[in-house]
Amino acid sequence: MMFSSTVLVLGIVLALAENVAADARYGKDQEVLRRACPDYTSYATFRHSPYSEGPLKLPFQRPAEACRTFTSSIIDQAIGDITARMVDKDLAQLFQNAFPNTLDTTIRWHSNGSTTTASPPTTSTGRSRRDTSLWEGPQTFIVTGDINAEWLRDSTNQLAPYQAFAKDPSLHTLILGAISTQAEFVIQSPYCNAFQPPPPSGLSVAVMQDYDDVHPVYDPLAVFECKYELDSLAHFLALGNRFYESSGSKEFLTSRWYKALDTLTAVLDAESQPTFNSHGGFQPNTYTFQRRTTASTETLGLNGNGNPLNSGTGLIRSAFRPSDDATIFGFFIPANAMMSVELRKAADVIETARGDMSLVENLRQRSRTLRDAVWEHGVMNHTKYGSVFAYEVDGYGSRVFMDDANIPSLLSLPLLGFVDQNDDVYRNTRRMILDQGGNPYFLTGSDFHAIGGPHIGLRNAWPMSLLVQAMTSDDDSEILKCINAVRNSSRLGLVHESINVNDIEDYTRSWFAWANSLFAQTILKIAMEKPQLIFGSAEPYTVPGKS
Repeated sequence: MMFSSTVLVLGIVLALAENVAADARYGKDQEVLRRACPDYTSYATFRHSPYSEGPLKLPFQRPAEACRTFTSSIIDQAIGDITARMVDKDLAQLFQNAFPNTLDTTIRWHSNGSTTTASPPTTSTGRSRRDTSLWEGPQTFIVTGDINAEWLRDSTNQLAPYQAFAKDPSLHTLILGAISTQAEFVIQSPYCNAFQPPPPSGLSVAVMQDYDDVHPVYDPLAVFECKYELDSLAHFLALGNRFYESSGSKEFLTSRWYKALDTLTAVLDAESQPTFNSHGGFQPNTYTFQRRTTASTETLGLNGNGNPLNSGTGLIRSAFRPSDDATIFGFFIPANAMMSVELRKAADVIETARGDMSLVENLRQRSRTLRDAVWEHGVMNHTKYGSVFAYEVDGYGSRVFMDDANIPSLLSLPLLGFVDQNDDVYRNTRRMILDQGGNPYFLTGSDFHAIGGPHIGLRNAWPMSLLVQAMTSDDDSEILKCINAVRNSSRLGLVHESINVNDIEDYTRSWFAWANSLFAQTILKIAMEKPQLIFGSAEPYTVPGKS
């Protein structure tokens, strides 16, 4: 009875929004329309017309135009160009919903640098916040979806499919703003992974109840959660590197970005230290984390230090994985590989900008050290699969053989640019992690199969891993099998966080912007490189303005 009442109330709200939308088309106040917009977390849990013409009849899940958080004519054009050529109408509908999902729903604040916030920023309790003078130039705050906070990793990946269109003026400024905002986050709290709305946004923050004992301490008015994840810092670099690769612009190389880079490298140095000094004495890590919890994946053992790590490896510690789960052994190989790539790319950008050559060489040396360390300490001999990349190591010989769906992962190493997908060690690793006998988190059931992870549990696999599998394969049948499995499990017209392998109707998060952006990336890559798989013809899709 409660469920029926909820549906009825939501239906009334949606009907009112549609009525207001009709009025707005006749010139009524747009602000009235925005106030009538339904909460997208609820909206995304219901099917909306028009439905696709394919057998799945997938719903249309974009919010009304006036309810969208950012609009881009070039993205709308791309959606029309691509979906018009797609043979599979269900797949086309999913792409139409997923590609703009981050723009439609998660851009909570964007300033082009020429406007100021009229209302004074406050917390949900009314307390004033810090000085805003450092937040200069374009700024963009991007939430992960149903949580009003920005993750460095998620926001970088949410913007990834738009990077190819970064020469478009509006997207150019949006992404430039995202880089600037992330730089401020890194400067103020480089060990943290998720952040509150920036002070000049005027958005209120909800201070989380404090269950964490973290060092270095952080400001809860600025930080949503402070789990140190090496990949978060690598993603900060990746956001700027991808922007340069797509647009050729070096505008993001501001004094604040360089300060963020200096802050980042200081963390890398601190987290390269072993657990014991040269005399065998214990030295506490700069970063410690303890949470009052019953879940072992949510805290670090040994008074917040985590398991011991050996000296002389050249690897950098990561206390948590990109799933926000605690590492078992702190030398998390995918993040070290990613950081190696992004340091090298950052050095290349700085060099093209005629930057400090001593800094360029320093970054390149760091990159080489990490690359060599991953190959020396991250590659292990498996009795069944041969030489493979381990997921985590400790430098003492201990290792974890597994993979998780969240990126960076072992499966994603070619996408990260660390290794060619035809490399023998990667191919061995791929066989291991896509085999239930080799990866404990390769989950299979009657309805679905993919890589999962401990974050959700042992029944739920993540569609994201199938998308990474498709993007790291040259096999047409494997690619189609992966994207079709994602399509078939997305009955609400959006890609979920995870799916119960025995029941595709049982999922976590109807609205997960990162997963939808990754699906869009996958379709764009296929449209450009293997168009015959989705278009039925060999003519590739070309981004407007690119040859």
